[in-house]
Parts: sequence; structure tokens; C-alpha cells
Amino acid sequence: MYTLITLRSVPDFAVGYVRDLRVRWAMEEAGQPYSVKTIDPEEQKSSTYRQQQPFGQVPVLLDGDHAIFESGAILRHLGDKLGLMPAGARERQLAEMWLYAALNSVEPYFGNFVELAVFHEGEAWTVERRPVLEAMVKRRLDDLEGWLSGSDYLAGTFSVADIMMSTVLRLLDGAELREQFPTVEAYQQRCISRPAYQKALAAQVALYSPAEAAA
Repeated sequence: MYTLITLRSVPDFAVGYVRDLRVRWAMEEAGQPYSVKTIDPEEQKSSTYRQQQPFGQVPVLLDGDHAIFESGAILRHLGDKLGLMPAGARERQLAEMWLYAALNSVEPYFGNFVELAVFHEGEAWTVERRPVLEAMVKRRLDDLEGWLSGSDYLAGTFSVADIMMSTVLRLLDGAELREQFPTVEAYQQRCISRPAYQKALAAQVALYSPAEAAA
């Protein structure tokens, strides 16, 4: 039995974007049941939890007696166990490379850009910084545009790499940047239109905003 550990509550801006979404999505793609355990800030600091997640972050996945932390490591683990990696050797390698590329070569740029609007809106220093970060984001989007030309998914067939990349691309929701790259935008819509994604997102929203989920 799998148990997903995540936060008990988050600020409104984070609803739908907590990284446990990646794990939920993988579970839904495989039709794999799982339970959810929530923790509060005090529990995050506890020595017990730090034995499972040294940085006190979420998500953590309990697979039997084993705790796995970092969403990338969790997806890599589930990719093999739940059949969410491609069958061919080269395709599996591509999926693994793109899983890590999403985390290391794409997400940091997108995250830095989004932080300006979320945490520093109106601060004078952002006037000069924003164009620099926007250029970096567009460079990565252009790289993705080239790779995805002629392919529905990063490694040919849908895999955990696409779960990771799509959740990273969601960071740009509302920024009107992703839409400037039609192949990337089509890829994103292809990913988030999957029923498993819709179920995973609804589950996270229901946890943090039950009234909104019921509306």
C-alpha cells in the first residue's frame, strides 16, 4: 500500500501547485490506490519526519516500510513499479533524462520568474530583473518547442517525464509566455487533458479548498 505524505494546509496561491500533484497524477495514470497522510508545520520539524525527509518538505511517499522523498525520485520509482516508463531501452533513457531535465534545466528558471509575481510584486528591483528572467524562460520554452516538434510526448509515449514537465510548465499559467510557443502549448494541453491529471488535481483541490471542489 502506498501512502502519500503532504501538507495539511497551504496558502491559496499554492492550491493546485503543491508537488504532491505529481505523485497523485502518476497513481491515477496507473489506477493505483493510495492513502494520504497530512502533516502540519510542527510535524515537518519533528525528528521523526526528518528521518523520512531531511529537509522537512513534501511530498514523501511511503512504499511499505520505505520512505522516498523528492518528487523526481518518487516519480522515477513509480515509473518502474507502475509501468509509467517506456518499454524500449533508448526510450526509457530519454524519459529518465527528461525527468531530470524538467527539474534541473527548466524548473529553476520558471520558479525564479514566478517568484517575482508571487512574492515581490511592485518592488523596484524587479523592473530590471523581470526581463532577464523572462528571456531565460523563453529560451527554455524555445528549446522544448524544438524537441517536441513531431512528437506528442518527450520520450515518444507518455511517461513520468511528461508528468514532471507538465507540472513544471503549469508554473507559467497566466504569464502569457507558454502560449507564444504553439508546440509547447499543444503539448501542455495534451497532458492536462488526460483524465488522470484531472482526477489528481481535483483530489488536491478537494484537500485544500473543499468548498471550491464541491462547487
